[in-house]
Amino acid sequence: MIVGIGIDIIELNRIEKMLDGKLKFMERILTEKERSVAAELKGNRLVEFVAGRFAAKEAYSKAVGTGIGKEVSFLDVEIKNDERGKPVLVANTENIVHLSISHSREFAVAQVILESSSR
Repeated sequence: MIVGIGIDIIELNRIEKMLDGKLKFMERILTEKERSVAAELKGNRLVEFVAGRFAAKEAYSKAVGTGIGKEVSFLDVEIKNDERGKPVLVANTENIVHLSISHSREFAVAQVILESSSR
């Protein structure tokens, strides 16, 4: 049973401006493991990576129903990639989390569907 749905879209140029010499932004948004992946990226690929993670975490917080704040912070959620490159969202939840991230030249978008783990 679906227990939550969240979606978020963000302009890549907004993230690019926030990344411009601002390490604090990445420390606030990305976990340590995500920052180590980001350290290997440059230019547009870095912007897409950070924007995708930002959108995914926002979408998750919307699916949970709280938004980013006291109950769910950006650092409570981590996005990894499986062996095929598919993004996988890791968070402190008993629900099954389905995540999709996409990019265009101008935007990154993410959708999260939470499914009850009890069948």
